[in-house]
This record gives sequence, C-alpha cells and structure tokens, in this order.
Amino acid sequence: MNVIETKIPEVLILEPRVFGDERGFFLESYNKKTFEKATGLSRNFVQDNHSCSGRYVLRGLHYQLQQPQGKLVRVVRGEVFDVAVDLRQGSATFGQWEGCILNAENKRLFWIPEGFAHGFLVLSDVAEFLYKATDYYAPQYERTLLWNDPDIGITWPTISGEPILSEKDRLGSPLKTAETVLTELQK
Repeated sequence: MNVIETKIPEVLILEPRVFGDERGFFLESYNKKTFEKATGLSRNFVQDNHSCSGRYVLRGLHYQLQQPQGKLVRVVRGEVFDVAVDLRQGSATFGQWEGCILNAENKRLFWIPEGFAHGFLVLSDVAEFLYKATDYYAPQYERTLLWNDPDIGITWPTISGEPILSEKDRLGSPLKTAETVLTELQK
C-alpha cells in the first residue's frame, strides 16, 4: 500500500496494490495489519456504509460532536471529489480542508480522521461510495457544516448549475457558528 501525505498530516490518501490481467483485477481493500503498518494508525472499524448518488449530488459536510467517526472511504463505481475539514479545536489545521478525486479507476482510499467533517460531490453519472467508520452513526450528535462557507474556501470542481443538496446540507452551519469537536483527538 502506498501512502500519500496531504497538507493536513492526519489526512491520508491510500493506494492499494492492484493485481490485474486480461480477466480483470484484484485488490485488498482493507487489511488491518497492512493499514496499521502503512499509516501507523490502529483503528477498530465498527460500521460499513454504502451510498449511491447521481451526478452533482453533494453530500455533507457531516460530522459527529460525540462518537466522532474516522472514515476510510473509496468509490467502486463512478467518480467523486471527496473533502475533509478539520474541526478539532486546538488543532494547528483547524478549519482547513483537504480534497481528492476518488474513482473506480484510481481505486484510491481516503482516510478522514475523527474530528473532521466529511463530504463529497459526485462528478460522474452515478457514484457508489463505500465508508468504513470507527464509531457508530449517532444522529443526536450529527451536525452539518456549510458546504460552501467562504471562511473554509473549499475549491469544489466546476459543475453545470448548482449541486443537488438535501435540506439538512443546504442549512449547514458556517464555521464561525458551528459546534466543533471539543478536544484534539489522538492521531
């Protein structure tokens, strides 16, 4: 597994080893020992999620105040622009974001640590998105950060028209008034 560091040290892009021939390909999408050796992180994933979305759907930016979820994400069909925003109070990178393209062709994984808001914009006709989470979904603690907050300044890919948003995502809080994670979490 190849690890690509980002400008936020805890956020990582992972490239699995892909074995391919005329029949297709094989890759190990997750192996606890390989993940720990490559990243230095020991995590216990407790929940897997799978979403399917159409072109220009923007999901996020979601996070949980308590039971924060670290997420290991990947796309198995289509393409998305995936984003993580640091919401850990006291962090040197608080309010900063990192983004990358995930698609079925590059087979990359994106590690979003606990204490980060997460979201993605679908760039293909359809995208199937897989998440491994380190804690359970807790709707009572879930919050939404405003996807287009100018104080964060995410450079979303240009699309035709406006993104398709849920009501919850349309009404997200700007960073200035958002509830954030109270303490910096362990790496």
